[in-house]
Amino acid sequence: MSKEKSVKAQPTEAITDARTLGIPKMLLLGIQHLFAMFGATILVPILVDGYFFSATGEHISQGLTVAVTLFCAGFGTLFFHLCSKFKVPAFLGSSFAFLGGFKTIAELDSGAYAAMGADEKVLYACGGIVIAGLLYLVLALVITLVGVNRVMKFLPPVVTGPIIICIGLSLAPSAIVNASSNWLLAFIALAVIIVFNIWGKGMFKIIPILMGVVISYALAVILNSCGVTNPDGSKIIEFASVSSASWVGVPAFRLAKFDLTAIFVMAPIAIASMMEHIGDMSAISATVGKNFISDPGLNRTLLGDGLATSLSGMVGGPANTTYGENTGVLELSKVHDPRVIRLAAIFAIVLSFVPKFSGIISTMPSSIIGGVSFMLYGMISAIGVRNVVENKVDLTKSRNLIIAGVIFVCGLGFTDGITFAIAGKSITLTALAIAAIAGIALNAILPGKDYEFGTNPDGDKSRGVYIANTDSKK
Repeated sequence: MSKEKSVKAQPTEAITDARTLGIPKMLLLGIQHLFAMFGATILVPILVDGYFFSATGEHISQGLTVAVTLFCAGFGTLFFHLCSKFKVPAFLGSSFAFLGGFKTIAELDSGAYAAMGADEKVLYACGGIVIAGLLYLVLALVITLVGVNRVMKFLPPVVTGPIIICIGLSLAPSAIVNASSNWLLAFIALAVIIVFNIWGKGMFKIIPILMGVVISYALAVILNSCGVTNPDGSKIIEFASVSSASWVGVPAFRLAKFDLTAIFVMAPIAIASMMEHIGDMSAISATVGKNFISDPGLNRTLLGDGLATSLSGMVGGPANTTYGENTGVLELSKVHDPRVIRLAAIFAIVLSFVPKFSGIISTMPSSIIGGVSFMLYGMISAIGVRNVVENKVDLTKSRNLIIAGVIFVCGLGFTDGITFAIAGKSITLTALAIAAIAGIALNAILPGKDYEFGTNPDGDKSRGVYIANTDSKK
């Protein structure tokens, strides 16, 4: 099947040049896209710094920061648009797929990591992200040389789906730990997300995470002002970081560090995030009615996403990914002009230079994050299940059952990974890395492959690891 037929193009009565609406409306549309990505994007540094590394008992002063994350999201989006010939209306926000990698590195306590502080561990995790981003370039080159269909034979849903499921399930215990600090706030955050995701209208249906955070945080502020404390007697919110923060400042960029163990933790996750990218490109193509997998080409969009991820990791930011939340906004607004997305990117960069804002974000109670994580981590695993179901993976076939089963056992069973030495240097393969290697190898070896990319566009576009409700028929 040709690339041109790999995505169903559907005509829309959409606005492709937002300049016809005037500058004020363009600015408002850009702000709308900023809000759509905002809640999920800032959640990644909050989780990594406050609740993965702090949970280890180590002090962390400079890990992933909200300011650097927002800057990298904005800059990465602009860079992606440059690589994709300014044609694709996609926003790049923080990737949830790499959360499991950060958690694994936070808990490393052997070899060089035994005496390493949390701040330095974060930098090695970012180094792993740099390498993971470069893997996008490898895939882009291979696609350019041999075509997307041949590449996807090695990365079918029977491999990528179970890997994504393992990512979500490996994070589940941390959601319980965070929520347990104040179950009331956790429940409110979870309930608000569910309500807006199921019954929300218009823009509110697209930003359930942001609404869950804002409403539960407002309740926390009210309870805190009334003298209510957490069950353990601690204050619900501490505002010291807000009062000490300035209004204008440069984000705290830090150069990544590199180590083979951290690379082996982070790099395999690129398999899941690259499949997410392909799914998002399919979804955006279906929404807009243009085949972006063909023009500007999947190789170009992978190049932009991968380089944006590597650049983000190099300066101490999280991995980037194309955001399904903003695809939902495209469907909602019917404005498909990439210029509007670039305005949102500029707004994100500007906001990154406001430390006072970052200070407010840092006061987020762990219980609220726990409530959000209940939905988020479960949703990551559910996306993996959806990937398997919508691509019609036949688990009555022994080969598919064997591949999925081995991935699950490896991904959830090797809790401490496998450690070995090369040239006197200790290297650890994590559970996810082992699962990815085993799944890809078994899929290549076992006979009876039954998947061809492009024959089921609805299945191909179901890979995005995000929570926004984009149920509208495309």
